[in-house]
Amino acid sequence: MKSPLLTLPGAVPAEGVDEGVAAHYGDLFREQRALADGTGFVDLSHRGVVTVSGPERLGWLHLLLTQHVQELPPHEATEALILSANGHIEHALYLVDDGETTWAHVEPGTQEALVAYLESMKFFYRVEVADRTEDIAVVHLPAGSIAGVPEGAAVRETPYGRDLFLPRGDLEEFARTAGPAAGLLAYEALRVEQHRPRLGFETDHRTIPHELGWIGSAVHLQKGCYRGQETVARVQNLGKPPRRLVFLHLDGSEVHLPAPGTELRLADDGPDGRKIGFITTSVRHHELGPVALALVKRNVPVDARLLAGDTAAAQETVVEP
Repeated sequence: MKSPLLTLPGAVPAEGVDEGVAAHYGDLFREQRALADGTGFVDLSHRGVVTVSGPERLGWLHLLLTQHVQELPPHEATEALILSANGHIEHALYLVDDGETTWAHVEPGTQEALVAYLESMKFFYRVEVADRTEDIAVVHLPAGSIAGVPEGAAVRETPYGRDLFLPRGDLEEFARTAGPAAGLLAYEALRVEQHRPRLGFETDHRTIPHELGWIGSAVHLQKGCYRGQETVARVQNLGKPPRRLVFLHLDGSEVHLPAPGTELRLADDGPDGRKIGFITTSVRHHELGPVALALVKRNVPVDARLLAGDTAAAQETVVEP
């Protein structure tokens, strides 16, 4: 869905999965600094919005999600995954319940498959699942923001800021009062700095939650009864994940960022060495310079110097080996 905020001065459209909102509004680093200082907002209206209502919604979701939501208090934010039978990540949901309805925003274009799965699991439960993407838009206010929240908006409060669920018709009025707009590139740069994985970026068809540090934040280890739980328990108790997420500081002298999918090798082995991982997201940060998230094999030494294509990279541990 194309956001009306693409008509704001300087707006440059994002591409790929984030098509429909602005990548930036003319000054990437200024937009990053504004968000870091707690001012402005980010248009996330391209994201999917799914709601679940009905008196049995939390108990029913508790059976399907990796997170413990049976007694989720109103207005308390959480996040959860839906796994395949083999424990691979299929959906990531960013949730809040307002006491009557559970709201979730999800990756653009994934809401239809998510709703289809949820509908298939309703059975006799008193729940109603709805795709609200056409009438509800998500916007993000950074941590420390003092911008007002429109009356009636569902709010998801996290350590990184607030996600608001607004009627799409209110989006332009909100933009006039919420301060300067920041684009997706600024939001993504701060996400990478905070080591937060994103479905479809840090995940592929075989990713399990342990590899990305989603254990704890999106996976509750003291509950079962969800699809893929056996894999989660087995890896947690008996084994180690085959890969781990790392944060990379990239050589700032390079003009171009290594693209997602760029192969990683040990620097001592040179550019023709054995592949030990790949870039998942690369960004330019207003303070840190070029940085990235990447997946590497679990046994790669934490102090090993890496090459991302031809670009030198120093790693910081996100997921312990």
